[in-house]
Amino acid sequence: MSEISLMTQQISEEVIAECLRHQVAPVALTPQYLTIAAIQGQPLHQVTASLAFTCGRQVKIEYWPRIKIEQYLSELSHRRPDRALLEAAGHQQPAEISTTQEHDDEPVVQFINQVIHQALKRRASDIHFEPYANHFRIRLRIDGALQEAASPPVVLAPQLVARLKIMARLNIAERRLPQDGQLTFLHDKQERALRISTLPVSDGEKVVLRVMESEQHQQSIDTLGMSDAEQQLYIQMLQQPQGMILVTGPTGSGKTITLYSGLRLLNDASRNICSVEDPVEIPTSGINQTQVNNKIGVTFNTALRAFLRQDPDVLMVGEIRDKETAEIAIEAAQTGHLVLATLHTNSAAETLTRLGQMGIPDYLLASSLKLIVAQRLIRCLCPYCKQQRSEPDNIHIEQGNISCHTFDAVGCEHCVRGYYGRTGLYEMLVINEDIRHGLLASQPASQLHRLACHHGMTSLLQAGAALVKQGKTSLAELYRTLGSSAESTLS
Repeated sequence: MSEISLMTQQISEEVIAECLRHQVAPVALTPQYLTIAAIQGQPLHQVTASLAFTCGRQVKIEYWPRIKIEQYLSELSHRRPDRALLEAAGHQQPAEISTTQEHDDEPVVQFINQVIHQALKRRASDIHFEPYANHFRIRLRIDGALQEAASPPVVLAPQLVARLKIMARLNIAERRLPQDGQLTFLHDKQERALRISTLPVSDGEKVVLRVMESEQHQQSIDTLGMSDAEQQLYIQMLQQPQGMILVTGPTGSGKTITLYSGLRLLNDASRNICSVEDPVEIPTSGINQTQVNNKIGVTFNTALRAFLRQDPDVLMVGEIRDKETAEIAIEAAQTGHLVLATLHTNSAAETLTRLGQMGIPDYLLASSLKLIVAQRLIRCLCPYCKQQRSEPDNIHIEQGNISCHTFDAVGCEHCVRGYYGRTGLYEMLVINEDIRHGLLASQPASQLHRLACHHGMTSLLQAGAALVKQGKTSLAELYRTLGSSAESTLS
């Protein structure tokens, strides 16, 4: 029997449900006291009064680390499906799907709300609702890794999916085609936006919610994990009156956050800032934001052309996907506008090759580009439990070998499998005279990369190796983040 089962077996379902509602952990029950665990600073006056009334005992409080509370409640929810939800499943026919707006007190509605609240509290970036033949799985992506959160009765899968569609105003009768949309959710008295995507799979419909950043949670440049020199360089390039800044990397590498941190710095009454995105990631006051809508002809290209007729100072392009969008963005960068955009490439130097493959002439890239930022997000080791290796490791980078005692992830009550939180790895390529000459000479990406490193660029591998040496992350996490190519260069 697990530790949680032993601790809660004497506590009634009603008390456990009340603890889950208030996000406190039920620890022990005696004839005189109910002991709960909470986070230091959490307001508890109403919680203790409610629990004392429910169980008829005085309430004692212990204080645990936030991550321990989150893990405890997650496992408790997973091991103990909501009683009302089970009762609803007992009356549910497998083919039955609700097509009307549920009341807020219905079990399915309460369960969905509880899952989203828990995900937001645990800093999840995505919520996955996955139907299988014999079970229904809910997982949260936290710090880039998926973790199982709950497993409601599989017979309720159609109702759970229908509820999510209703929240996003999607067509609940359409179950054969993928659908996309957006919903808002009230959490801690603040509205949070979530992007929804549905997809038919073999055992029903899979739904993924992506948590979108809010203006209140928007990060500034000094919180991204850049070094002091990288911060200064980024700010310096943002102050240029014209030109293009590109931020590159795979999906989920934090590109949009980097761009918005720059827009936040520029956002004042003296500038006309316009953005076109698919969808609008962070609604921000002071920025004219347009969302792509292909159904009615609002594409990146048409929106950019319209913006150029509205006297912009700064343009932000959510993603350069084709030659036409790239040409318009570069034209804007050459005609007195500062353009910020994202592109999917693996490194800063490869961005130049990718744009060339799109059909953009080298001379236009050389004259319009100012800075290319390639980035990744890497998990940080937990400071409470990381364990130093007895033997030093050799890390091979462009300049040679680094020998240092590295740390391994262990796992404790303060973290998730030895990690807590993420920071950024950055590679900043400044388009200087030598890089321009290299571009005009059609040098390959590898040669442009070496040339940039010669002029002081820190590569992604160097940035990651520095964090490993400082004990902020592990070699295993560096391999996972940069892929097998990085592992092959480390010895």
